[in-house]
Amino acid sequence: MQGVTTAQPLTRGRGSRRAEILEAAAALFAARGFHGTSIEDIGGAVGTSGPALYRHFSGKEALLAEMLLDVSERLHTSAANRVTKAPDAEHALDALLTGQIEFALSHPALITVHDRELGNVPEPARRQIRRLQRLYVEEWVTVLSELYPGCPPPRLRAVTHAVFGLLNSTPHSAGELEPEAMAELLRRMARAALASVQS
Repeated sequence: MQGVTTAQPLTRGRGSRRAEILEAAAALFAARGFHGTSIEDIGGAVGTSGPALYRHFSGKEALLAEMLLDVSERLHTSAANRVTKAPDAEHALDALLTGQIEFALSHPALITVHDRELGNVPEPARRQIRRLQRLYVEEWVTVLSELYPGCPPPRLRAVTHAVFGLLNSTPHSAGELEPEAMAELLRRMARAALASVQS
């Protein structure tokens, strides 16, 4: 780990029609569910017909798979970059927290879709998503193992997943506070949870 951490963007270029469709679909899947959303609904949300979407995706399952695979790839890549550029483990953890909090506050619909709809992603995309998620968790575990060298890896993985649950509560918890205040609250709670791993 070396240098200065810089943020890795977790959103695609807004000029991309494909990205626009994915973003609209995420909002609809979060609000109505995968099975409650039709191709026509998604097309209408981006100002086109449902059948026109088949120029971009072969169907709803392919759209959902790309949505969750894409965000899993970007989260893992962002985390790896942040850790590599951090001067030490403490800064790496702070950078990981920043990245996950930024994601949780900016993309609550994706969190909801992942929690509810991953089972609707066809194989082998679902296996790829799970693999990327495991790699993302291991970025955290590697950093935490430097900060808490006496703590066994299974305990570090458990606390990492628990912190993800806390940070990814934003579809339910982030409505009343300003984003900056919510980010600070999430950071403090996550830090307290991570520190408890030594108890």
